[in-house]
Amino acid sequence: MTYLFNNPTKFADELIEGYVAAHRNQIQPVDGGVIRKHKAQPGQVVLVIGGGSGHYPAFGGFVGPGLAHGAAMGNVFAAPSAQQICNVAQAVNAGGGILFCYGNYVGDVLNFDQAQARLCAMGIDVRTVVVTDDIASAPLTEKHKRRGIAGTLPVFKAAAVAADAGKSLDEVFRIATEANEHVRTLGVAFSGCTLPGSNKPLFKVSSGKMEVGMGIHGEPGLYRIDSPTADGLAEMLVDKLLTEIPSTIVNGDGARIGVILNGLGSVKYEELFVVYRRVDRLLLERGLTIIDPIVDELITSFDMAGISLTLFWMNDELEKTWIAAADTPAFHKGNIVRSNIDTPAASRIKDKHPLEIGSMDSQSAAAIVFVALKAACKVINEKSEELGRLDAIAGDGDHGLGMQRGITAAVVAAKEALDAKAGAGTLLTVAGDAWSDRAGGTSGALWGVILRSLGNALGDEATPQASTVAVGIASALRDVTNLGNAQLGDKTLVDVLFPFSSALATAASQGLSIADSWAVATDIANEAAQSTKKLLPKIGRARPHAEQSLGTPDPGAISMALIITAIGKTISFL
Repeated sequence: MTYLFNNPTKFADELIEGYVAAHRNQIQPVDGGVIRKHKAQPGQVVLVIGGGSGHYPAFGGFVGPGLAHGAAMGNVFAAPSAQQICNVAQAVNAGGGILFCYGNYVGDVLNFDQAQARLCAMGIDVRTVVVTDDIASAPLTEKHKRRGIAGTLPVFKAAAVAADAGKSLDEVFRIATEANEHVRTLGVAFSGCTLPGSNKPLFKVSSGKMEVGMGIHGEPGLYRIDSPTADGLAEMLVDKLLTEIPSTIVNGDGARIGVILNGLGSVKYEELFVVYRRVDRLLLERGLTIIDPIVDELITSFDMAGISLTLFWMNDELEKTWIAAADTPAFHKGNIVRSNIDTPAASRIKDKHPLEIGSMDSQSAAAIVFVALKAACKVINEKSEELGRLDAIAGDGDHGLGMQRGITAAVVAAKEALDAKAGAGTLLTVAGDAWSDRAGGTSGALWGVILRSLGNALGDEATPQASTVAVGIASALRDVTNLGNAQLGDKTLVDVLFPFSSALATAASQGLSIADSWAVATDIANEAAQSTKKLLPKIGRARPHAEQSLGTPDPGAISMALIITAIGKTISFL
């Protein structure tokens, strides 16, 4: 249970504020995350990590000498937005290039990729290493689909040590990639976690049972078994991890390994040590040499009762990065000499669409768009809890909160644009940027693209026609599929957007008005959203738990249908 919070939608902002206040001698805030108090050497590569909040000490707790130069911190269990990532990256950029490193989740990939594209367009060299250490989330033949969990730490550390040693971006990228290939993790849970503002956990585990292969965002395990003893759990974790010795390790029984026994939130340190006692014996019996083991909470999931075991298989180069000193608010090893040159205070760098005055016709259209956005916001606020419930069945349960944050920000930005006499296109564009920036996560990135695409089609001069709206929605569909790689049948919002776009285009081609075309397409969108009950998710956090979501509609598809319906009611008089 999460006991202490104010407004759940502001939880991440307030925890960052308090965290910085508690560690202001080591870190400083930027809009969307934290950075080292002391700046990198000129010309040096810098490491930027990130992910959703709710996992402390990951990710902000790993910012400091020997680890990351900056961390983008998203909302609870939601990826940071592309703008937040850019803010952090630009604040720490020292001129030698930037390495992005983060866990393999769709929202993180979408937003970090967008940030990378923006920074590269500015002439900043950026590379990415996505951590894929969770052996439960995909088979070894599909390692690129695996999630990143506690194995992120050795990968972060390898990259940071190489960067602080003055190595080139190519070398930092190579070393981090090699570290990722040498790390394996498996986790278990005895209870689910509870998000701020919720009165029940994302999943429940019966007394005496244990989930194997759960995710750190509240995703349930892949299967459930009777809870073993501490020794039995140690044996299960070690046995499963030792079935995946990296192919580059020639002598598996004589190898050197780093070991992390990670607590996920509610398992106490005394219990962790009881388990580690047996882990240590089992690994030594296999002839393995354990280097600097860690028994700690390193990547958590609020109050989840669970643990994970990570094995980091090392060569000479990786061992040096593993044992190197580090000094962050949450991770200490050895002694490190600090630079006494503070990083300049970072200012927010926002890529705002110019608020040019639109034509009178477009301003009239902008007023209608604003009312439609408010109607969409109203229905999302009303259905937020239900959207979260749907999301928790096979995901992380934050979809309702994320949609609330995003669409509320969109309405605020749209009102500012309306007051500035912007046209419909500009109003939609700034609303999309605000949605993406505030919500983060997968839905934030996708809805930002949807509004921006529609805004580009409408423009700021002409009165929108049904054909123009249809072109904008078709453009949004294309941009969403290009960004997120989701296809029809993957159980995502694309399963609504595709038939909605097709129906809208057909109706517009028959000469129907915007309102009539939208009404026809709305019926099809609602049917499509409900039809996602029959689908198995093929991408995203729900993919490893596909069977659990069968019979339940996709929350992203449902929220899209809700918004389409609300807009249709608003424009019905057109």
